[in-house]
Amino acid sequence: MIQVPEGRPSSGNDLHQGILAPMLDASVIEAGLRLLPPEQLRAALANFLPQGATPAERISAIEGVLQSPAGQSMRDAMARWIVDGIVPVERLVPAAYLKWRPPVRDAMMFVVSHLSPARLAPKLLEQIELPAETTPEARLLRLIAKVPGLQKLGQVIARNQHLRPALRNALARLENGIRDVQPEDIQALIQRELGPRLATYAVKIAPAILSEASVSAVVRFTWQDPDTGRRERGVFKVLKPHIPEYFEEDMDYLQGLAQYFADQHHRYGFPADLLPDTFKKVRRLLQHEVNFAREQKTLVEAWSLYQKMPGVRVPRLIQPLCTPQITALTEERGIKVTNAAARLPFARRRKVSEQLIEALVAVPLLAAQENAVFHGDPHAGNLLYNNRTGELTIIDWALRERLSRDQRRQLALLFLMVALRDPVGTSNAVLALSQNRIRSTSPQGRMIRELVTNFLGELPASRLPSGVDAMRLLERIAMKGIKFPGALIMLSKVMFTLDGIIGDIGGSDEGMGFTIARHVAQHWLRNRAAFQSPLRTKDWITLQCSALLFPSRLWVGWQQSLLDRYLPPTRSRQAAS
Repeated sequence: MIQVPEGRPSSGNDLHQGILAPMLDASVIEAGLRLLPPEQLRAALANFLPQGATPAERISAIEGVLQSPAGQSMRDAMARWIVDGIVPVERLVPAAYLKWRPPVRDAMMFVVSHLSPARLAPKLLEQIELPAETTPEARLLRLIAKVPGLQKLGQVIARNQHLRPALRNALARLENGIRDVQPEDIQALIQRELGPRLATYAVKIAPAILSEASVSAVVRFTWQDPDTGRRERGVFKVLKPHIPEYFEEDMDYLQGLAQYFADQHHRYGFPADLLPDTFKKVRRLLQHEVNFAREQKTLVEAWSLYQKMPGVRVPRLIQPLCTPQITALTEERGIKVTNAAARLPFARRRKVSEQLIEALVAVPLLAAQENAVFHGDPHAGNLLYNNRTGELTIIDWALRERLSRDQRRQLALLFLMVALRDPVGTSNAVLALSQNRIRSTSPQGRMIRELVTNFLGELPASRLPSGVDAMRLLERIAMKGIKFPGALIMLSKVMFTLDGIIGDIGGSDEGMGFTIARHVAQHWLRNRAAFQSPLRTKDWITLQCSALLFPSRLWVGWQQSLLDRYLPPTRSRQAAS
C-alpha cells in the first residue's frame, strides 16, 4: 500500500507533490491500485488525507489527487470501491435481474469517472467518514445528492412497470429520500428573486420544505390576493441553488452515457436502442425541468384546457410571484392517486380509472385547439386525488407534448376502431398517422393492413381492447420500420405509464375507446353548439357503420378463440377458413 513517509504528519501538499509526483509515476500507482480490494482502497485514500485538517482542507487534498497525473487511476479505483464495496451492485440489483448488473455497474463507474473534482472530492470524503455500519441504501442517497442526473435516472427506472414490485418500491423510497438542500438556502433564494414583491403581496413563507425533487424544492406560503382581498394559500416550486452550476456537467455525462451504451450495446444482450434511449430520456427530462418559464406557460394553457371539466384540476399560476427560478402556484389538496385509491372500494377504484383515462387521454385528444397540449410524465406522484371531493389534480407540467388537430383526429379514430375490432378502420388510422403518410396500395400499406388484421385477431374475445392495445399495435408496426412523429412516441409512453397506474390502483383500462366515446357524448349533449371535436361528420358516419358490424366481428373472434382453445392450431385454422 502507498504510505505517507514516517516521522511527520501528512499534508495536502505531501499528498499532491511528495507522494504522487516524485515518489511514483502514474503507471506504478495505477498498477498498485488495481491490486487492492475495495476496503483497502478506502484505507489507502484515508491514509493520504492530512491529519487534523479542516474538512475544506481534506476536500482540497482529495481534489489535488484527482487533478494529479495519477488522478484518473484514483478515480477508477474509487469507482471500483463504490460499486464493489460500499454500494455493491449485487445489493441494488437482485438476482432476478442478473443481466442488468453489468450495465448498472458500468454506468456507476462512468459517472464517478467523469464527475468534476470539485463535485467528486466532497463525496469521496463523505463516504470515507460515514460510519462503517451505514447501509448501502443510505450511502447511495448521499452519493446521488446534488447529482440530478442520477436522481432522475432512479426515478425513471422506478416507473418501469416490468420491474419486480420490491425493486420498484426500493427505488421509490430512494426517490422520496432526496434531501440535498437546506430550507434557509431556499428562503434566501426566494427573498433574492422576489425582493420587494414579498412585501407588496404580504407573502409569508413556511419555514420547512414540503417536498424535494431532483432539481427543485417546494415550500408553502400564504399571500394577499389583490383581486379578492383574501389571504390565499400557495406553494413555491424553487430551482435548487446548485442546479445552474451543475446542469451542463450532468448534460455532458448523460450524453456520454448514451453514446457509451450505443457503442457497447453488444456486450449486454439488450436491444441496441434500449439503454441509450433511457439516458436520452433522462437528459430530456432534466432539460425541461430546469426551464421554469416553459412550464409556467404550459400551466396557463393546461389550466384553461381543464377549467370546465368537473372533477379535474390543474394548479393555477400565481403570475406576480413567478420568476425564471420560481414558479408560484395555488396549493392543491390530495395525495398520490395510488395511495388514495388503496383506501377506496373496488367500484370507486374503477371510477378513478375512468377519470384518469378521461383527463389524460380524452380531454387533450378531443380538445378544440389546433395544437393541444398533453401531460408527458403522468406518473402517480404527479397525480393527486382527493377522496373526499373526488377531484383529480394534475401537477408538474415540465414535460409535455403537443398533437395537431389532424393527429388527434386519427388517434381518436385509432382508439375507437381498435375498440370496435375494425381492421379496415384501424389500418386507415395507422396509415394516416405514419410520418410519411403511406398509401394503402403501397407495399408498406399492404404490410400494415396484414399486421393490423393479425394483431386484432390475436386479441382475446373475452375482453374489450384498450388504448394500450392500440399503442402496442403502433409499436409492432414501428418495429417493421414504419416511422411515426415524435409526439406520438411520447403519447405511447404516456399510455404505458397510465396503464401501470391503473393496474396499481386495481382498476382497468379495458374499453378506453368507449370511455373516450362517452366523453364525447356527454359534452355534446351538455352543450352541442360549443362542443368542438377534431372528428368530422364523415368520421361519425364511419364509426356508426363500424359499430353495426361490431357484434359480428366479436362473434367471429369468440368462435375463433374457442377453436384455438379446443382444437390443434392446424385444424383451428382450417375450421375458421
